[in-house]
Amino acid sequence: MKCEVKKAEGNVSTVMQFVLLGFSDLSHLQGFLSGVFSIIYIIVIIRNSLIIILIRLDPALQTPMYFFLANFSLSEISYVTVTLPRMLVNLWTQDRSISVLECATQMCFFLMLGATECFLLAVMAYDRYVAICNPLHYPLVVNQKMCVQLAVGSWIIGIPVQIGQTATVFSVHFCNCNQINHFFCDISPITKLACGDTSAHEMSVYAVTMLFAAVPFMLILASYSKIISAVLKLPTASGQAKAFSTCSSQLLVVVLFFGSATITYLRPKSYHSAGMDKLLSLFYTILTPMFNPMIYSLRNKDVIATLRKLLLKKNNYGLMLWFITSLSSPHSKQQLL
Repeated sequence: MKCEVKKAEGNVSTVMQFVLLGFSDLSHLQGFLSGVFSIIYIIVIIRNSLIIILIRLDPALQTPMYFFLANFSLSEISYVTVTLPRMLVNLWTQDRSISVLECATQMCFFLMLGATECFLLAVMAYDRYVAICNPLHYPLVVNQKMCVQLAVGSWIIGIPVQIGQTATVFSVHFCNCNQINHFFCDISPITKLACGDTSAHEMSVYAVTMLFAAVPFMLILASYSKIISAVLKLPTASGQAKAFSTCSSQLLVVVLFFGSATITYLRPKSYHSAGMDKLLSLFYTILTPMFNPMIYSLRNKDVIATLRKLLLKKNNYGLMLWFITSLSSPHSKQQLL
């Protein structure tokens, strides 16, 4: 594949567009990968949209926990939509070119939404910590105003920093080949194409990762350690088992998400490999968003009860419509007579 570059001053070349190689090395699996990723994207959209709709419709779910879950589901939809549709288009059309502006935009939104997810997970852990460890103070501490502030803060906290990070990454000259050996525009594979010393950029990536990934992860671990300590004091073994089951499944997803993301961005440049970067990225960009709705919401008895009520109501509406339609038909009238 030919590099498309435009000569600039001196011996430096300025790339006008990139080529996302993605999974082009697996040429015999393009159709299979396209089908798998399409199904995953549909599952992510349907599951998270269903959670948002259920929380919106049922007054019983108008609580802080479900308010944060609705925000988290919305962030999951947005987060996956930044990367997966573009990857699917590349697989369907085999046209892997992407302009520098489009690449920068994708990276910026990906980083901002990634920061939002990290802090929303920390907020959700804090909400459960207060609810379990300080139940009497819960209505006062996690009130409506606090919920809105925490949610809005999670959405906007990463915007200025990640815009600056993206501007810094794309302010360098790209003098090497314009082929990005990844399935979306991420920092590490793009930095590899830059000219000169990129150590300052690597240090900024480490600092931002510590701020938006390591700090929320430590807060989550602190919250869950307090929760587990409180659970151990429960009088019944069944209550302990149920609480541990919920905590363990949630912690597993948190570890997969934060672990894979942290390893990706905190590894030294010399330890980066295209294959490993793609594999790790699949965990925190695709797999965890697919499983999160099941773990955080769709296994919850309140959400399941709301879903059953909604389906029952829909079935009742369908039966009523069928009965009215059957009564209005001449054949049914003759049968009744």
